[in-house]
Amino acid sequence: MTSLFKLVVQEKDPKKLGSFLLKNGFSHQALIKARHHHGMILVNHKRRYLSFHLSAGDEVIFVSGEEKKNQFLKPSNNPVDPVFETKNYIVLNKPAGVLSIPSRYEDNDAVVNRLMGYFLQQNKKDLKPHVITRLDRDTSGLVLVGKNAIAHARFSKIGKDNFVKKYHAIVHGNFAEDELTGIIDEPIGKEGDGVKRAVVANGKKAQTRYRVLKQVEGASLVELRLLTGRTHQIRVHMAYLGHPLFGDPLYGINDNFSRQALNCFYLAFPDPFDNERKQEIQIKDPEDMSKLWQKLVN
Repeated sequence: MTSLFKLVVQEKDPKKLGSFLLKNGFSHQALIKARHHHGMILVNHKRRYLSFHLSAGDEVIFVSGEEKKNQFLKPSNNPVDPVFETKNYIVLNKPAGVLSIPSRYEDNDAVVNRLMGYFLQQNKKDLKPHVITRLDRDTSGLVLVGKNAIAHARFSKIGKDNFVKKYHAIVHGNFAEDELTGIIDEPIGKEGDGVKRAVVANGKKAQTRYRVLKQVEGASLVELRLLTGRTHQIRVHMAYLGHPLFGDPLYGINDNFSRQALNCFYLAFPDPFDNERKQEIQIKDPEDMSKLWQKLVN
């Protein structure tokens, strides 16, 4: 499926067509596909080369080329829970236990597979999911997915300062009065040859902002914001503070909660298709986490 995008050149924009499109979130690959795979690039309704010199007020129409289909990806009929949707992207509420993208060993029921099935039900079989914000299998919450390669490219240009992801976590133990808010600034790297990560001196920079919302004896409800995006970052940083998540025996203890008590409840970002309008999306925590907290309170 091809997608059409209209842009108007401003005085401060780059003057060459190719540079202008790259600045506006179209990747080199997208430009090639538009030229050679049934797309087109028009300036004031005339086909132009990427070296064409633009003037302020010119209208640029970009018609994307056809995306290559992955013949091995199969749609799933299991449900998705859309929270917010536009022509170019969708935000959905991912349940715990579902992968964001297929793996070598499980390739039939990730978010990508479910969205393929969802698009087929809407008779939009040519849409192709591109996961922009992924979550671990056992983390629930909001996931942003592009409906085409252009959406993925445009969102990838948004800086981390302008892309806000917030989580709720239920952790073991209580925080002291002078530790109720803070930023954990500790590098994270691999520990051994497995999947486990740890705070290590030669790891990659990792920063997590946290705020304790509520405390009961032996447990705390914490709001967290990722300032960087390392594998298992929240789980590692909370364990480093001495507050591992409930349901996370890899970094804590076996407490009989069925999965790590972590939910991405909030996303905020400038919409790259709507004049940078800020989108804010928020959901409630899932039933299993709510029941866990109530049990701890009582």
